[in-house]
Amino acid sequence: MSAEKAPVPDPGNGGLPASGGGGAASVRVRLDVAYDGGPFSGWAVQPGLPTVQGCLEEALALILRRPVRVVVAGRTDAGVHARGQVVHVDLSDQEWERLPRRSDSGPEEVLARRLRGALSRVLGEETGAIEVRRAVVPPAGFDARFSALWRRYSYRIADRPQHWDPTLRGITLWHKAALDVGRMNGAAAQLLGLQDFLAFCKPREGSTTVRELQDFSFERTPEGVVVVHVRADAFCHNMVRALVGSALRVGEGLERPEWLHERMLARVRDAKTKLAPAHPLVLEEVGYPDTAEELAARAEQTRALRDPA
Repeated sequence: MSAEKAPVPDPGNGGLPASGGGGAASVRVRLDVAYDGGPFSGWAVQPGLPTVQGCLEEALALILRRPVRVVVAGRTDAGVHARGQVVHVDLSDQEWERLPRRSDSGPEEVLARRLRGALSRVLGEETGAIEVRRAVVPPAGFDARFSALWRRYSYRIADRPQHWDPTLRGITLWHKAALDVGRMNGAAAQLLGLQDFLAFCKPREGSTTVRELQDFSFERTPEGVVVVHVRADAFCHNMVRALVGSALRVGEGLERPEWLHERMLARVRDAKTKLAPAHPLVLEEVGYPDTAEELAARAEQTRALRDPA
């Protein structure tokens, strides 16, 4: 697996434009992608470091024979995994029509198949760490980032030694203190809705920290593992890990259930706001509207609210 070279700067998408073939792109393709975040330094391209975006774009470049940039639904930190990441890439008419070559399969199936092969070349010994589930042409108006209605994450915690399974340690936090799920749910419920999450974010200059938290809940599975469910219209940098890390203090009894809500209202971010480790965090799913009209309207609405950086 090779590290990326320095990309050409682009303020809107972290590198080269997402258009195809040097001219006006006319075919937008949605890629549903899953990955093991362990081998990568996060999603976004970083010069000299292996990233998910860099490897996917390198694979696309092998197929299209030109530099490519994809647009992602949600950037993930180093070590964070995804089962349901969504990206889009724009191709020219000619690129799209040439994909099947002599194959009887359609361009969507051929692109997904060729991407798997190209990713194997790019990833080398890490083959399988990135998997393209499917490639489809979405309805007009689709934008992987701005059309999204919500992103859903999960987080696994084993808070009892008898549940520390070595075969799952790569996706589970082994927590040494017992957790009270009821206390954590009581604290989490107070944060739901449209709120300013500055206390639980690493803010980016010029960007808002207001988000709609739609689900933040904890459940203990029959196997005894605590699973956290987090869903929002979008997430600020480090927001999920900060929410989980702070809730762990309540679950251990170190803080009152009201503490999370009080910190949010006070917009307090200090040494007590510790990030939960990245490796148990999984982007499970991204939700979108059904129709072209709704997709375009959602993208326009989101652009008005979010900084494009």
